[in-house]
Amino acid sequence: MKIALVICTYKRPEAVLELMKSVRGQVKYPDQILIVDGSEDEQTKRVFEENEFENLTYFKVPEEDRGLTRQRNFGIVKTGKNIDIIAFLDDDIIIDANYFKELEVAYQTCPDALGVGGYITNDVVWKKGGAPNADYFEYGGYYRKEGSRFKLRSKFSLEPDRPPGFLPEFSHGRSISFLPPSGLLYEVEQFMGGVASYKKSIFEEIQFSPYFKGYGLYEDADFTLRLAKKGKLYVHTAATCTHHHDVSGRPDAYKYGKMVVRNGWYVWRVRWPNPSATAQLKWHATSFLLTLIRYGNVITTNKKAEALQEAWGRTVGWWSLLFSKPKVA
Repeated sequence: MKIALVICTYKRPEAVLELMKSVRGQVKYPDQILIVDGSEDEQTKRVFEENEFENLTYFKVPEEDRGLTRQRNFGIVKTGKNIDIIAFLDDDIIIDANYFKELEVAYQTCPDALGVGGYITNDVVWKKGGAPNADYFEYGGYYRKEGSRFKLRSKFSLEPDRPPGFLPEFSHGRSISFLPPSGLLYEVEQFMGGVASYKKSIFEEIQFSPYFKGYGLYEDADFTLRLAKKGKLYVHTAATCTHHHDVSGRPDAYKYGKMVVRNGWYVWRVRWPNPSATAQLKWHATSFLLTLIRYGNVITTNKKAEALQEAWGRTVGWWSLLFSKPKVA
């Protein structure tokens, strides 16, 4: 099974170098590696002039190809004809030594898979056994701390009603981080684009959407939700990695907050183009509640300015839907 790795990067030279050091130690090394750099400066380019990696080709894309979805589409076109699987990793990910080997195992185990997502291990602490009380979320023989947002949502009957990796009719579901570290494969309909892989053949029919500009945000949900309508998707919890949340290249808190609401609405309607009246009410109620929580974080966290800016961005994004809803392709 021939695997190509596409890494789209923007102003993170140190982070992408650390990622590539973890790629160098893989049990199954990628047959092709493409660095697609959207940075305006030359720092990332110098990293790959000064450090050699087997099977690697570096591309510095022009302005018209910058932005996460455009860079991914650029990388897809540049992969070799003999490639079976195209894997994507965010530039602030560090993969464990068996990452690509376990992806290969997943495709062999589930030959119907159109895509397989990897599994991030450092964001959540899980324990084996049944949840001791309502302060914990239990799934598949493991439990973890329940987030304060989900606790509050449950008080208003706004908790997700579908398993992790599946989007409820009113959206606002549980992410892949709510799947336990069991080492098993789980069927899903969405997973993170920063630890993703797909059969190359699917790209003859589907591409990453140009709707998502620059940083993206939920572009992975859009892509996987569209792809799940064509076939099976899985997350393999044995294909492990860590996420280091590099802040470089991210939008400011106001823009991020606005994107959360508007991009969230877009993805919701990709999966559920005609939601029921109840689902629509619950989508708006959940968005309103999450915005109130961010306003509350102005008091409860040390990052007061950031919380206020994001909350205001969410507010503006929500009101903008009354006058200018995103057009879903």
